Amino acid sequence: MLIEIDFSSDEAIYQQLCDQIILGIATSRLVDGEVLPSVRQMADEIGINMHTVNKAYTILRQEGFVKVDRRRGAFISVDEKNRERALAIMEKEMRVLLAEARCRGLSRNEMLLLVNRIYDEYDGVNKEQL
Repeated sequence: MLIEIDFSSDEAIYQQLCDQIILGIATSRLVDGEVLPSVRQMADEIGINMHTVNKAYTILRQEGFVKVDRRRGAFISVDEKNRERALAIMEKEMRVLLAEARCRGLSRNEMLLLVNRIYDEYDGVNKEQL
């Protein structure tokens, strides 16, 4: 599993790890049921503290991207059933992003084109991997 952490970034390492795993799921590099490295293995692989990995796994579990089993460890398991909760979370996050875009003079059309381009990138990756 390839995780790219930018140690010079202002973004917290646990958040970067969460984002990388979610991107892996979106691009089908990580699939449902796939076991993630143990907390210790992931920490050693990346060169970070085990508590940081544990925090990322906990957040991913709370957000419905990962399940944790005492025997299997952490594995990909996206909770697609709670769409209303997901929409509420996305709306909250998008409100801030769209407010920032508007403050910076970006148009609705520019934002829609950006969203479509990103979705197309994920679709292209998914289709190529099938």
